[in-house]
Amino acid sequence: MPDMPHLLFYGPSGAGKKTRITCLLREIFGPGVEKLKAVTRTVKTSSKTVEIATVQSNWHVEITPSDAGSRDLQVVQEVIKEIAMTPSVSASVRSMASGESKAQDSMSAGGGAGGVPPFKVVVLHDVDRLSLDAQHGLRRTMEQYTQSCRLILCCESACRVAAPLRSRTLMIRIPAPSTESVVRVLNRIAENESLELPLPFATRLSELTQGNLRRAILALEAAKVDQYPFAPNQKLHIPEWEKFIADLATLICEEQSPARLLLARGKVYELLTNCIPADIILRKLTECLLARVDDELRHKVVRWAAYYDHRMALGSKPVFHIEAFIAKFMAMYRNWLINAFGG
Repeated sequence: MPDMPHLLFYGPSGAGKKTRITCLLREIFGPGVEKLKAVTRTVKTSSKTVEIATVQSNWHVEITPSDAGSRDLQVVQEVIKEIAMTPSVSASVRSMASGESKAQDSMSAGGGAGGVPPFKVVVLHDVDRLSLDAQHGLRRTMEQYTQSCRLILCCESACRVAAPLRSRTLMIRIPAPSTESVVRVLNRIAENESLELPLPFATRLSELTQGNLRRAILALEAAKVDQYPFAPNQKLHIPEWEKFIADLATLICEEQSPARLLLARGKVYELLTNCIPADIILRKLTECLLARVDDELRHKVVRWAAYYDHRMALGSKPVFHIEAFIAKFMAMYRNWLINAFGG
């Protein structure tokens, strides 16, 4: 690969973005990219020192800058700068053997030793969760170190990535697998593990996980632990946090009062402290509320959910925006009940 552009993989969770990135890196650099080690990097900011966990090989580094919270800008700039200024293994070998092999190296496919490109790759996960300042800083860093470093960005929603950043990458959309594709994968796993998997049960697993292949595989494993042989009508377990949000939606619809709003805020705090992302909380809560309202109210619920989701992406305290959405829904739902049933 003589010249690889910066890439942006985007698509729903569990669609296979990270798997495709790993396959691409193995195709470019060989099996050495699978020899990974965990490294904790330290970034000094004006107020404190931030530690960020990375996974790296000799040719690439994987990092999630959004884990640094409001200091993601410093992580993006300092860590990528450090990585880009460190020569890759292929570049080092090439410089050592540059005397008599210049012509041969220039004719090689990647321009590096053994056909391996003389640049490192930085894989940034959850780019759509970065602040706007960090995204603009990433754009400048991308332009400055483009000769020695290539970026592969990975996210769920490309709409939350700044337009100047998108324009500097080759965007690759990874769609969610169909129900038939998920069933085929589950059947292949069951065959490799010598399990009997009924087709109706595999179909139910696929429909429950909504095209999320990762969740489908985990659900199959949980079902195997719970009961085997499988039964076509076997009970499927959903994650506890999804049950928690469903119970929260029930509380919101049962009563619309300041006391109930305060109770809902406490439950949202509990979800956030258990590391459930705020946008997933808002999305799942919206789905549960839509299942409990009439068609007349659904378009308003979706509109305000999108509004507060956008506000949450711009702000720094997600609990405020989720609570505002709950308060807005309570007001709309109460007015709808009064108009529909006369109070």
